[in-house]
Amino acid sequence: MSFKEFLSEKREAVPTPDNIVDELGNCYFGTFDKEFPKMDFLKVNRPSSLPNFFNKTRLTLWEATEINFDKVILLTAVCDMGLFGTALTVIYDKRTKKCTSWQEMLLPGKAVISDTIINSDETYSKGKKVKVRYVNNFQRGEATVSGYASDRKAGTIDYRVKLNRVSKPSIVSIPFDSNRPLYSQKDLFSVSGYLEFNGERFVADEKTVAIIDDHRGYYPRKAHYDWVTTMGKKEIDGKEQYFGFNLTRNQSINQDDYNENLIWFEGSSTLLTPVVFKHETPFLWHIQDTKGMVDVTFDIGDEFLMKVTTGIINIDYHITFGELKGYVCDPDGNKYILDGMAGIGEDKSLLF
Repeated sequence: MSFKEFLSEKREAVPTPDNIVDELGNCYFGTFDKEFPKMDFLKVNRPSSLPNFFNKTRLTLWEATEINFDKVILLTAVCDMGLFGTALTVIYDKRTKKCTSWQEMLLPGKAVISDTIINSDETYSKGKKVKVRYVNNFQRGEATVSGYASDRKAGTIDYRVKLNRVSKPSIVSIPFDSNRPLYSQKDLFSVSGYLEFNGERFVADEKTVAIIDDHRGYYPRKAHYDWVTTMGKKEIDGKEQYFGFNLTRNQSINQDDYNENLIWFEGSSTLLTPVVFKHETPFLWHIQDTKGMVDVTFDIGDEFLMKVTTGIINIDYHITFGELKGYVCDPDGNKYILDGMAGIGEDKSLLF
């Protein structure tokens, strides 16, 4: 069965403008073929009901990496939410199905997100407890990620990896309102380097695969999204190849035209239709579309939970780790079985 008729033409990548925001403050929306040379999100005109003066307090900037080693999964991120920031590192041990985490809340200006993800622009945290640093050279498909964290409860983690792109990038700008953008670039990478956790060393090999998510935009005051991904290797056409997918359900005003659902293959990618997440239990998710391209079950082993409840600001944020079952299909109808592949997900609700 072919699924091509169900995929919007607006999901096809078009040439990337010089800046994601034009001279009038209007944001470009759609899917794009390469990195943006400029991303002047603070110059977006009225992305919310507030005057432009408040843009800095409403803009969320985030760079995160997920790395799938043989025995563990690493997630590390720096986030700037305007009023505050955070640096986060989580390791999930596949053998014990347990998470260990380090998080540091940061004052404004202490979570530094790169202006772009090209030409060695850097993202880094300026805290004392959790150190994370990115050096971004996406114009040639490369990045380095390094970090260190330590506390009495979790112990110590240290890592340094170099990433090289192995597929086509996913670059989207999604409207949450007429001029309220949510931009994301996600890439699939091979990995070299190491991770050391409480004296145990994990060295990247030919099966270690990573994703970086560069994420910028203006969420509504009340926001929610679900996300699940995988990265690894699969046998395709008789050859073991890099493989991954991304599935997200957010507050896009048109799910068919503006989403970031796709399959990464080695050297190429294909689009997927919009999906819906059903949380059958907190630790069992079912993700499907309505056309038969996607049917994925996510069996969660453990999660990192961030919960903030103040009345004015509420955050209910679950980062989940586990195993997948089911399948995704390419537009020609070829089915890719996911059983046993590692899964990473998010279930995030905000009042901010």
